Amino acid sequence: MRIFILVFLMFTLTVNSQEKKCNCCTETHAEFDFWIGSWSVTNPDGSLAGKNVIDKIQDNCILRENWTSAKGNFTGTSHNFYNYAKKQWEQIWIDNQGGNLHLKGNRVDNQMILKTDVAKNQKGEPYYHRVTWTLNDDGTVRQYWETVTNDKDITVAFDGLYKKTTD
Repeated sequence: MRIFILVFLMFTLTVNSQEKKCNCCTETHAEFDFWIGSWSVTNPDGSLAGKNVIDKIQDNCILRENWTSAKGNFTGTSHNFYNYAKKQWEQIWIDNQGGNLHLKGNRVDNQMILKTDVAKNQKGEPYYHRVTWTLNDDGTVRQYWETVTNDKDITVAFDGLYKKTTD
C-alpha cells in the first residue's frame, strides 16, 4: 500500500510540474501578435527603411521588437506588453541614439493605436506622439507615426510598410 501511495504522489507531482500556467496566453495578450515575424520595412517611396524582428518572450508576456535601419547605424528595441491593471497596451522604446518613448493605448479593429502622454515642446505647445500599426488584408503591416501638436497640427515622423521575410 505504501508503494502505491508513493507512486501516486510521484505521478501527481510530475503531472503538476509539467502543467505550467501561462498567465499571458489570453486573447487580449495576443492582440498585437499580427506584428510578430521578421520584416523588411519600406518607406512610402519604396526605398528600404530597415528590418525589424518581432518575437514573444517571457512566456508570451512581452512582444519584443529589434529594429535596424537600412544603413545599420540606427537600432532600437521595444518591449510591448498588455498592462492588465490599467487595461491597456504599453510600449517602452529605447534606441542607440538615447531616444525613448513610452506609448499607451489599445487595439481597435485591425489597428493597434498607442500614444505618449502630452508634453510641451520648446515653444511651450502641447504635443504627443501617436503610432498606429494597421494589419492589412494582404498580411503586411503599416506603421504610421505622427507627432500631434496643439491637437491639430500633425507631422509624420515615420510611415513604413512591413513585409514578411524568410530570414
